[in-house]
Amino acid sequence: MQKHQVVMTGALMPPALERVQAVCEVKLWDQGGVIPREVLFDWLRDAVGLVVTGKVRVDDELLSHGPNLKVIAQSAVGYDNIDIPACIRHGIPFGNTPGVLVDATADLTFTLLLSAARRVHEGWNFVREGHWSLGKDLPYGTDIRGKTLGIVGMGRIGAAVAARARAFGMKIIYYNRTPRSDEAAIGATYQSFDSLLAQADCIIVLTPLSAATKGLFGREQFARMKPTAYFVNASRGPVVDTAALVEALTTRKIAYAALDVTDPEPLPADHPLLKLPNILVTPHIGSATTETRTAMSQLTADNLLAGLAGKPLKACVNGEVNYK
Repeated sequence: MQKHQVVMTGALMPPALERVQAVCEVKLWDQGGVIPREVLFDWLRDAVGLVVTGKVRVDDELLSHGPNLKVIAQSAVGYDNIDIPACIRHGIPFGNTPGVLVDATADLTFTLLLSAARRVHEGWNFVREGHWSLGKDLPYGTDIRGKTLGIVGMGRIGAAVAARARAFGMKIIYYNRTPRSDEAAIGATYQSFDSLLAQADCIIVLTPLSAATKGLFGREQFARMKPTAYFVNASRGPVVDTAALVEALTTRKIAYAALDVTDPEPLPADHPLLKLPNILVTPHIGSATTETRTAMSQLTADNLLAGLAGKPLKACVNGEVNYK
């Protein structure tokens, strides 16, 4: 039996990759970095399935080079790199991985807040550099119990972060495009965006990246925050104006920032953000646990194999072209 021709711009976790390779002929980009556009176009000529990573842009140009594509899948929840209207025009269902990374991302997000508030990485540097034995002043943090946490983007991950914050005795407010109907269940109160900025002691950003949220946090927004505010971004880097954040941290308009996502990403080693004392940056590891990445890969394989078989994708973003 002839195998399906599938292109992968990055590897899935082994159990999922083995499932796909059992029934597909896979061209896998495993040379590091982003696959060159020209190589991808060439590989797509005979492909019926495509597994993409977040650094690959899927648009009309790319789809025109894959005339036989039946399905596109991505091992991520966010899909700001995917032109959904273009996929609809070409009649190609696109699948992502909602749900399976909620807890891992919420854990990392709240860890960033705790680590920043208690100066964990500064304490580690203090010990590693030998200052502990010298009796120098310890890095002091701040308590989070009793503080007001503002969550911008109260989706599944936001609700999971709220649950963790409640366990630590925080008051929770949030901002969404529309208020949630289950506020009592999640223990959070809706506020306008400006009101949240002014009230919150800690702000966590979990909104998707879109035309409406790009640059959502800029100079004006940081100026509205408390000078003691802690700012955490675990959504997408471009939601924040990086230059404005550097200015806010440098001039102490806010106290501290902790980021799992940046713009640009990755940050160059000489970037101004990395020279500041009041920031913590991790390399986009919100879902980076073995269990979660495996679950994401398995759902990606589920979506891909369903689409190749002409069946509905388990998690389809553009349901209007999903198989019936």
